[in-house]
Amino acid sequence: MDVPTHDSPYDSALEGAVQAARRAAAVIREQAGPLEDVRAKGTNDFVTETDDRAQEAVIDTLHEAFPDDAILAEEGATPEAPPAIADGRRWIVDPLDGTTNFMQRVPPYAVSIALQENDAVVAGVVLDVPHSELFTAVAGHGLRVNGRPAGVSQTDTFGNAFLATGFPYRRFEHTERYLSVLEGILRETRGVRRHGAAAVDLARLACGRFDGFFETGLRPWDVAAGILLVREGGGRATDYEGTAGLPPLFDRQVCATNGRVHEHLLRHLAAMDDVRL
Repeated sequence: MDVPTHDSPYDSALEGAVQAARRAAAVIREQAGPLEDVRAKGTNDFVTETDDRAQEAVIDTLHEAFPDDAILAEEGATPEAPPAIADGRRWIVDPLDGTTNFMQRVPPYAVSIALQENDAVVAGVVLDVPHSELFTAVAGHGLRVNGRPAGVSQTDTFGNAFLATGFPYRRFEHTERYLSVLEGILRETRGVRRHGAAAVDLARLACGRFDGFFETGLRPWDVAAGILLVREGGGRATDYEGTAGLPPLFDRQVCATNGRVHEHLLRHLAAMDDVRL
């Protein structure tokens, strides 16, 4: 599969990111059978040797191609919130989004890589490893899936909306409020799915398979590339208060839709606009 071109000033950066994602995917695919090295970072938050090796593949590739760029990656990141605005160029990397899925051999899981320049994400790559689907986007130059242009759905009524989400699984003090919000959404929509890999959920939303996605507690490496995919696919991504820009990446709240059902989903999420987990 060739590297998709978006006819943009960032195509060389995109090429490097795709190469890094494919190298990480090769590492992930090499792992077969029982996992021998699984470590807990926190409650229901795991890291495997494969995460570490995949991240090393990504970082080595990016450093080789772009030695002056900074890198913010999941494994080894400090628990403090990173600054939202980058000083120049910064890669935001999740070498294996959906680690628990990978541990259980249940797709999906993916490599997610985004390039941030100052206060904007300008390029993004999500590689769904089990399905060999490559989602790419460049700011102002659209979304492609395996090299073909794609975009969000045309669903314009919430009753017909098909949504994806992630359940709280690390902290549980807001579970009752979350379940109340979820119940309201379930009653009004066509359905809600929970796949356990936010990058893949956002990629599928961006190309029209879902109409919306919401989750709280996510970190920038989980969503940076996926949010750009959604926006370049013609959709909308905000926090639970409707703020766009960088807050959905760095403020641990993501409400993303095809744009047409966004306000309706936000009304449901307003009951959790102070929850970040």
